Amino acid sequence: MFSKFKRQFDTIFVDVNSANFELDDSVNVILSPSLYWVKKVSLPVKSLRDVKPLLESLFEDILPDGRYSYTAYKEGDEYFIFAYEDKYILDTLAQKGIPFAKINKVYFAQSELSSLEDAKKLNEEEVILVQDGIVILLPAKFSETDDKLELNGIELSKRTISLKQFGHILNEKSLYTIVALFLVMVLLVLSEYIITLNKVNNLQTQREALFAKYKLKPTMIQNRSLLKKYESTYKSQIELRKLMATVLSMRLKDGQRLKSVSYKNKKFKLQYIGLKKGQESYIESSFKNKGFTYSAQFKKDIWYVEFKL
Repeated sequence: MFSKFKRQFDTIFVDVNSANFELDDSVNVILSPSLYWVKKVSLPVKSLRDVKPLLESLFEDILPDGRYSYTAYKEGDEYFIFAYEDKYILDTLAQKGIPFAKINKVYFAQSELSSLEDAKKLNEEEVILVQDGIVILLPAKFSETDDKLELNGIELSKRTISLKQFGHILNEKSLYTIVALFLVMVLLVLSEYIITLNKVNNLQTQREALFAKYKLKPTMIQNRSLLKKYESTYKSQIELRKLMATVLSMRLKDGQRLKSVSYKNKKFKLQYIGLKKGQESYIESSFKNKGFTYSAQFKKDIWYVEFKL
């Protein structure tokens, strides 16, 4: 029987003034208030779902120019709303030696440290504390505490955030526009595919009807082979007719005549009599002028000529 063990990750607190980290494994990251904007608000809405469409407008009076992500959670009758720049946070983490690949989960200090009872020292310059329910940073000179922030044993909440690696490239509106254009392109390609498929099916139907009408072979390979055979036969027949016309139209000299003509296995054979060796030259010149390929020889006063078609 096997047991599942939940993997444990170290938790680190990251501020813009934090020293660089040297990591061997992935970590959970708690973001300092210097890396996000937060408000505690009371709103006449019942659910978190109704709050989210309002987040951008609730921050528009305080945020500098940039591309922001927004999130919120409810605590009691109030909402904690957040705005943050993905790119700025990721760049800061990378500068501190925390690459994206080594980030397990990301949290706001607001959700994880809101139960702090006293100010805690972050470094020689800053302390962190809770004021009116908001986790804030103050210059160290405003506090006499020497207690450092300790994260050992802290129980993290489920209020994580997602950092978009490419959120700075496209805003949400542009992304929706690109997605819409992509969907239009998909629909156009799909429509073209369906039209083409219908055309292919129509052609297939027409081909089958044509094959049946002319009693063709079932496959194109067989039909091409058959066509090649017919073309070869046609070529041989044309050559044979041309040769026959040449032979029959040829005027022989007195005492010379064509004794026999035969055709078998694409071989066309002639036998001439009444010729002496050397007298066949005018007949040969006629064959050569017509472009025929042949072989010839004398046997017992008979001149044999053979053509391969």
